[in-house]
Amino acid sequence: MATMRGALQRLRQSGLMGAPMFLRSRRSNFNPGVSFFSTEPESDVVDLSNEESKRRVFNRLLYRSRQRGFLELDLVLGNWVEENIRSMDELRIKALIEVLNLENPDLWKWLTGQEQPPDLVNTNPVFHAVQTKVMKNLDRHASAATRAAPGQPWVRGWDDKRGLDGPKYGNQ
Repeated sequence: MATMRGALQRLRQSGLMGAPMFLRSRRSNFNPGVSFFSTEPESDVVDLSNEESKRRVFNRLLYRSRQRGFLELDLVLGNWVEENIRSMDELRIKALIEVLNLENPDLWKWLTGQEQPPDLVNTNPVFHAVQTKVMKNLDRHASAATRAAPGQPWVRGWDDKRGLDGPKYGNQ
C-alpha cells in the first residue's frame, strides 16, 4: 500500500496524474517520463555501482534497442548497442536512454538523413555515433543516385501513377 501511495504522490508532483495512462506519450523530449508499462517514473540515476545493477541496466537497454517494433531500427540500434554498451559510462548511457525515448519514424528519418534532426538530438553523442555508422553503411552499400533527397519520400514509385498519361513506371 505504501508503494502505491508513493507512486501516486510522484505522479501528482510530476503533473501527469490528470491524463489516463494510455493517453500519455512515452516520448520524453529528453526529460524523464512515465514508462508506458509502469507507474514508476523513469529515473535520471543510472546505477552502475555493482555488477548486478550493471547487468540489469545493460539488459534493459539492449532489449529496448532490439524490440522497438520497427525492424530497421531494431537491427541498427540493437547491433550498435550490443557492440558498444559494455564500454559506455553513465553519461553515455543517459544519452542512449534519450535516443531510445525518441519516436521510431522521426528517429529513422534523422538517422538516415531524410530530415535534419533538432539541435537537442543532433548534439547527443550516442545519436551522432549511430548516425555516423548508418551513413557509412549507406555510402558503402547504396549509391547516392538511388537514395531519396532530403525532404523527399524515401520509397520512390509508390505515387508515380497520376493518371492515364502518367509515367510508365512506379505503381502500375
